[in-house]
Amino acid sequence: MRYFAGMQNGEDGGCLMEHLDLGGTGGEGPLTGYTVVVKDSYDIEGYRSSNGSPDWRESHPVATETAPAVSRLLEAGCKVVGKAVMDEMAYSLEGQNHHYGTPVNPACPNRIPGGSSSGTAAAVARGLADVGLGGDTGGSVRIPASFCGIYGIRPTHGRVDISKSCPLAPSFDTGGWFARDAALLERVGHVLLDPSTRYHAPLPRWGVGIDAFDLVPKSASKAIYDRLSSNFEGVKAILGSPVEVSIASVEGLDLEGWVDVFRVCQGWEIWKTHGAWIETKKPNFGPGIKERFEMASKITEEEYIRANNLRDKIARHLDSLLENTMLTIPTAYGPAPKIGLPADELGNFRSKTLALTSIAGLAGLPQITMPVATVESCPLGMSLVGPRGSDEHLMHVATALSGVL
Repeated sequence: MRYFAGMQNGEDGGCLMEHLDLGGTGGEGPLTGYTVVVKDSYDIEGYRSSNGSPDWRESHPVATETAPAVSRLLEAGCKVVGKAVMDEMAYSLEGQNHHYGTPVNPACPNRIPGGSSSGTAAAVARGLADVGLGGDTGGSVRIPASFCGIYGIRPTHGRVDISKSCPLAPSFDTGGWFARDAALLERVGHVLLDPSTRYHAPLPRWGVGIDAFDLVPKSASKAIYDRLSSNFEGVKAILGSPVEVSIASVEGLDLEGWVDVFRVCQGWEIWKTHGAWIETKKPNFGPGIKERFEMASKITEEEYIRANNLRDKIARHLDSLLENTMLTIPTAYGPAPKIGLPADELGNFRSKTLALTSIAGLAGLPQITMPVATVESCPLGMSLVGPRGSDEHLMHVATALSGVL
């Protein structure tokens, strides 16, 4: 076992906090023979979770139980081979941790890996494990999957048991997982998803989120369109003929306006979740994390109520829009930003990306990102978004698309 391995950027590329060797012996399960790395926000009996923060790790006890999501993977035959580096308190999309370092992005080593499930995604992309168990509140699975060139899913809110993991904003928090191929992503889904909440209706309509594609640089939208066009007949055989859909049409807000709704609702919940611990412990937060918590602490109840009312309207609008529709959008604003990008440029990239991730986040919808495009010689994901409970359908479609793209 090697703690703080993430600081060393050694043979594991700075991905792992601890090397483990748990499970994977005896019996035959749906995931027998596969390995998994687990984000360091999930409890594993006998180990401490850092939640990306040395102060959190020091102030919380060794786990006496294993998180149900981890237990399900173990019971299915998976071997847990490590706990992975993550962004501090999961409050970032970048993958840069002031205390534990930046896991190397195997797809583009001079660029950030994305976060907050940074080490988990990078470990899977690097081949250190077959599966990565992460968590997604504002994009923390979707963005590192896109940046590292692998598959990732943010499931429908509530369909994966995330008890015994460190919360951030409970009404947004979901589990999530990574794999290098769509078929394995789908196989893991059958282990982790609650079957009683599955959406069984067909999704015959393929909607192209035109305002989402208009938001990103032309190089990004063109790369995705070109990849789809490379075998358009094969794509249409799976998805049907595309229909352009305008996503944001609530209270006059565009997708960038949805970001403010997300930030206020998320920030309010985050301070309710962690404010007391922060005021008592006074943790040494790194750059960016410190400022976000300060912002969250200043959100008023009136601001939250107003934003949450808008969130409810957005969710109802998306429920109606996606009633029989599967939506395609770019996963991120572009490929992974370069390490060392000035803070203001990185902040703008983050805000534009949140305009895309908040679509599923505000309404608790499932979203799968697929590594379909390349921009500046680095990967860029395209996402499938569906109604609540349509996770299995999205995974099945992603597996089919992987065979024609």
